[in-house]
Amino acid sequence: MGQHRRQRSRRHRLLAPSLFTALSAVVVAAVVAGTHGFDLSDATAAGKEARSARAVAPAPAATTAAPASPGPAADTTPSGSPTPTAAPTPTASPTPADSPSATAAAPDLHNVALGTTAPAPADNRETATVGALFSGSVAAGNHFCTASVLHSDTGNLLLTAAHCLTSTDGVTFVPGYRDGSAPYGTWRVTAIHTAAGWSQKGDVDEDFAILETAPSNGRKVEDVVGGNRLGTDEPFGATVRLYGYPADAEVPSLCTNTTAQQSAYQRVIRCPSYPSGTSGGPWIDTATGDVVGTIGGYQQGGDTDDTSYGAYFDHTIADLYTQAEAAAS
Repeated sequence: MGQHRRQRSRRHRLLAPSLFTALSAVVVAAVVAGTHGFDLSDATAAGKEARSARAVAPAPAATTAAPASPGPAADTTPSGSPTPTAAPTPTASPTPADSPSATAAAPDLHNVALGTTAPAPADNRETATVGALFSGSVAAGNHFCTASVLHSDTGNLLLTAAHCLTSTDGVTFVPGYRDGSAPYGTWRVTAIHTAAGWSQKGDVDEDFAILETAPSNGRKVEDVVGGNRLGTDEPFGATVRLYGYPADAEVPSLCTNTTAQQSAYQRVIRCPSYPSGTSGGPWIDTATGDVVGTIGGYQQGGDTDDTSYGAYFDHTIADLYTQAEAAAS
């Protein structure tokens, strides 16, 4: 289905094909304007959507509204002005009880060339917190977006882009997924929390979501792989590690570079080869280790593989995090 560029919804797929068919032509045209996704349905769209039109419609019934000051309705024009300070055969996966714990340090930044993309290292503590989202069986080619474990008292929360999914039906998170295997286990997604601006009108400045997961063999996901702290109100000019699972690859990509301000509520980063499937990938601040963004937002992550966007993390996601943690308790 299509090309490597992230035109309309390159970073995601539509989780529930039945939802896709239920949408009117007008709605489809309005919401499939991103690029970091992937489409499981047979329908195709322009540009990046041609191979990925996966998660495009907000699902108010499945969301938790967070108090916010929503920007304009979802379109490709940034808005607002805050004051921010080869697919291998899948292999058997161990159950969480048998899976290893990720203990290695974060990637070494020495001699890292900024703005270059390469496969993320395996068996690394930070990399282990990043995984792929699957619809159906955990097998090569079935993943559609990226997510990461978000540190919480409940130990069962994930961070991704809101445009990545509209339903939890059959959705599974696999941290550290690589070459068809699930080294740490798999966790079922049970709930989606989005901010009011997104759930009510698809505000691109609130294109982030917090997911709940069910225990797997009695173990919570954060107990196995750890989690990244949420960072808010951080400077736009932060150096981050950007992770993502391209839809046509079986290992995650990693790029380190400095972000910039695209608009009042949007970050931008230049990293090559981040096509569909990478939506929801975390932006991890190299100075603090906090996650300060996720691929999504403007153009649902970007219309080209080499430029990625992310909604700015401020009080809106902080409020959402508080609500999601309370609901997950």
